[in-house]
Amino acid sequence: MSHRFIAYDVAFQFASRVRPVLDSLRRKDRSLEDQLRRATASIVLNISEGDGKSSLRDQARFFEIARGSCREARAALKLAAIWGYVDEPTVAELDAIADRVCALLSKLIARAA
Repeated sequence: MSHRFIAYDVAFQFASRVRPVLDSLRRKDRSLEDQLRRATASIVLNISEGDGKSSLRDQARFFEIARGSCREARAALKLAAIWGYVDEPTVAELDAIADRVCALLSKLIARAA
């Protein structure tokens, strides 16, 4: 299986695991919930869109956007933990998954460059 498909699968894993956090944040901080939701969706959607591009340059651009969204989601989760909205073990688990997505995307970007 290629890094592209692994990144896509791990991004979906992240999205499914972040769902309960989104539900919890909705009651505590709707702005942060919205930001995390949009960043998470952006990861999956930009991997998918990049995969559909024929030029390596276009692929790399979308994978870079996905990686930026992944970093944004990680920061939102850390804020949620600092502000007491989400427990540290949950954030650590999600951060590990997001770290894997970011690493896979970095490999895809390097290959496309």
